[in-house]
Amino acid sequence: MNKPAKSLLPKGAKAQQVYLSLHDQIKDGRLRDGNNLSSEQKLAAEFKVSRVTIRRALDALEGAGLVERRAGSGTTVKAAGHEATPVAMNLATLMPQLVEMGQTTTARLLSFSYDTAPEFVAAALRIPPQEQVQIATRIRSANDVPFSYLTTYVPATIARNYSENDLATTPLFRLLERSGVQISEAHQSVSATLAGPQVAEALGVAVGSALLSLRRVVRDVTGQGVEYLSGLYRPDMFRLEMPLTRVGDGQGRHWEPAIGKADEGTL
Repeated sequence: MNKPAKSLLPKGAKAQQVYLSLHDQIKDGRLRDGNNLSSEQKLAAEFKVSRVTIRRALDALEGAGLVERRAGSGTTVKAAGHEATPVAMNLATLMPQLVEMGQTTTARLLSFSYDTAPEFVAAALRIPPQEQVQIATRIRSANDVPFSYLTTYVPATIARNYSENDLATTPLFRLLERSGVQISEAHQSVSATLAGPQVAEALGVAVGSALLSLRRVVRDVTGQGVEYLSGLYRPDMFRLEMPLTRVGDGQGRHWEPAIGKADEGTL
């Protein structure tokens, strides 16, 4: 498993820009394990910044475990420990993939409690503002590499049907069905955010790293919300996919999701 990264983004906007640029080049394979970076002087000229700025960015990369710096031999990329096959999910076939994901990945339960539903959760689930919900946070991993930090909210009337131990060993999707919930649909939205200290440590990334932010509301056949998911995903370990089909005629020709057609290799 990746060592949790405790390093912060470097101070200064220019140093952060350099850091993020080199970080992305390492993560997407443009800079490979063992590659030597250009000298500080050349990097400073390339990015049009001072050598002090370059040094701050390289220090942060080293703190994140992405490069190794040695006096007299320069800076070398250390990407081998970060290479892993991303978990892929096809948005057009969401529900079956949720079941399979629970079977092909592992989860570690970080917290489990009951409390009043936050206002945004109550609104999304269409439940009274003061209703109790079960709140659980889990880390999900593939091949011992963490890829998601998940917080779920489930109405207490449903969640009382399973235990903390059940949630630690069984996918939530299965537990909902076992509780008599007939799941009908889900609505999912995706945006981006930055990793805070707690999430960064759990996912083994640097504080301030870019993450995919996913919000999902699952409903039963009556339209009632049965689960609210707030998920944070490492973009190097998780991707969302959707096959598209070209439809229509003339000026109205456009792209539409190819519902029900999963790309080969997705979960």
